[in-house]
Amino acid sequence: MRVIIIGNGVAGITAARHIRKRSDSSIWVISDETDYFFSRTGLMYVYMGHLRPQDLKPYEDAFWPKNRIQLARARVTRVDFERKKVLASDGREWAYDRLVLATGSVPRKLGWPGQDLAGVQGLYHWQDLQAMEHYSRGLQRAVVVGGGLIGIEMAEMFHSRRIPVTFLVREASFWSDVLPPEESAMVNRHLREHGIDLRLQTELREILPDEQGRCRAVRTSHGEEIPCGFVGLTVGVRPNVDFLRNSPLEINQGILVDRYLRTNMPDVYAVGDCAEVRHPQPGRRPVEAVWYTARLMGETVARTVCGQPTPYEPGIWFNSAKFFDIEYQTYGNVPPVLPPESETLYWEHPEGRKSIRIHYDRQSGAVKGFNLMGIRYRQAVCEQWLAQGAHVESVLENIGAANFDPEFSPQYEAELAELYYRKTGRYVRAKQRRGLWPRMARL
Repeated sequence: MRVIIIGNGVAGITAARHIRKRSDSSIWVISDETDYFFSRTGLMYVYMGHLRPQDLKPYEDAFWPKNRIQLARARVTRVDFERKKVLASDGREWAYDRLVLATGSVPRKLGWPGQDLAGVQGLYHWQDLQAMEHYSRGLQRAVVVGGGLIGIEMAEMFHSRRIPVTFLVREASFWSDVLPPEESAMVNRHLREHGIDLRLQTELREILPDEQGRCRAVRTSHGEEIPCGFVGLTVGVRPNVDFLRNSPLEINQGILVDRYLRTNMPDVYAVGDCAEVRHPQPGRRPVEAVWYTARLMGETVARTVCGQPTPYEPGIWFNSAKFFDIEYQTYGNVPPVLPPESETLYWEHPEGRKSIRIHYDRQSGAVKGFNLMGIRYRQAVCEQWLAQGAHVESVLENIGAANFDPEFSPQYEAELAELYYRKTGRYVRAKQRRGLWPRMARL
């Protein structure tokens, strides 16, 4: 059996690795981005000088021939689904018995005047990092548009080189469609503490060119003109599927797949950012452009490709990020606006850079989600509580078991239990990490 995988991101490479573990199939991975798979989440650290480009490769170059995974650097322009062939821009063709589409995402553009000028781009591909390096030479100011994770990464990248950054966020607070108000406000403060010129409730109207066709300024929704030599467009990403649209493959926002990650075409599958699940599980989105989701899809589709049909089960939602110095983790469901049937327990450190939030059901007390800012909890412990529908008081009694911060670092579990007492009038014995000693929450 010959398996062709288009895309060498985490979804495609995970699929290739697990197909090889389960079969002796011929495997080809085709990508026009890089010769070898690299860790996309590490792009910012290369720019900041924390890593070298070669450090982003999780596997030695010898890994691929050793595991008989063929790599091809080519730009796929068309798939002939009837003849089961993949066609590249340089004339090469690959026949397949099974095809896995793992084409990833591309930065979203919203039709702003000047969005295609030199010095205007997103941050997703290796080539985007190279372009940022080029435009950073002699750069006096950058403008970043969009209040999401890639935007804050780009702001930190420029900040690391002492390049002033103006950050345009359409919403009244950073990432307010994801973060509850307190966590969002914490990020706002943290950005400004680092000298980021954060402009809330401010939209991009147009990008103005200089005589050489490079951006020289932006004009905002308030009519202000901000001089800059670089504009980062970070208003999200969309599935990279345009080259497949004039084909019998069913595409909506992304490539439509069933619970087995199968498309409407025989022996064709889609995984990662480019896949759109037809019937997502409650609380999950049809398209989830997240590293963890892509990896799980790649592992799942490998079983089906190898003759063991396996439904994709995304499990409990998890994500993590870093807002400059503040680490962020979320498990389960923590909505930005509290529903009427829910309660939330929110503790914040007086310094304003650490917080713990537990979201739970008002009637049953079952815990629905966790948000951590500046504090790390163990994923396995949190997911077990969520899967069991553990009562919030049971979680608070054993909350120390989740704490993943280094030994001897400050612990705040007792304060969280005390906050619960103030909220409900009910005592909870909060056990410290590793069960060293129990403490009664009290006023």
